[in-house]
Amino acid sequence: MSPVLTEITGAIGRITLNRPDKMNAISVDLAEALGAAIDELGHRDDLNVIVIRGAAGNFCAGGDFDEVQRLRAAGPDQLRILFTAFKAACAAVSRTDIPVVAAVQGVAAAGGFELMQAVDIVLVSESARIADNHINFGMIPGGGSTARLPRIVGRQQALTVLLSGDKLRGPDALRLGLAQQCYPGEEFDESVEAFLQRLASRDRSAVTAIKRLVNTGLDNDLQTAIDDETDAVVARICGDAGQAGVSAFKNREATA
Repeated sequence: MSPVLTEITGAIGRITLNRPDKMNAISVDLAEALGAAIDELGHRDDLNVIVIRGAAGNFCAGGDFDEVQRLRAAGPDQLRILFTAFKAACAAVSRTDIPVVAAVQGVAAAGGFELMQAVDIVLVSESARIADNHINFGMIPGGGSTARLPRIVGRQQALTVLLSGDKLRGPDALRLGLAQQCYPGEEFDESVEAFLQRLASRDRSAVTAIKRLVNTGLDNDLQTAIDDETDAVVARICGDAGQAGVSAFKNREATA
């Protein structure tokens, strides 16, 4: 059984973590397949958004303990393969042209929580059970939490989450800025689909330009980021896409 399933419906690429008997825990095979799926779907010019979900009602329970034990016994170089493969899968999100959305329900722990941090947009169920629980077992994160989490929620909140090991629910994730939307469990699938359809309907060139500007802007100083935005918007308005956009805006004003 493939550890990752992919499907395309309209302009939406769908990725399912598919190890339901292991609560979609991360193995080397799953990490490598996830990275390949993100790369493959993310550069298709007929897609506007990718969504990642877990099979059977859980997002991802983190690393596969049995595999970690096996790789540990084989030595540091073998164990490093798991973390390197997962890191590459997370990095694929920033390489891809279109936004990557995580639809999180059930358990999202350890590596599952770190995958949440790596995507562009997170949608959570109110009842989701989220945690970086490495500290509870005397361990430390290995999938990016110490680097990404402070950048998302700030230093103090990141340390609190990482050092407490406490579980978060969907509303907690929303409050901390770890999620964009939080939906009741009975409305989760419908609400996620509505959100995805909105993104899927957007102009792809505008979507990819905005994601690129946000990502490069975070890596540059503020003035460089603003200058890059100005260059991009001038080029767009002066091009074919800009003419269509200006006409659409004028038509909307005329009918308002």
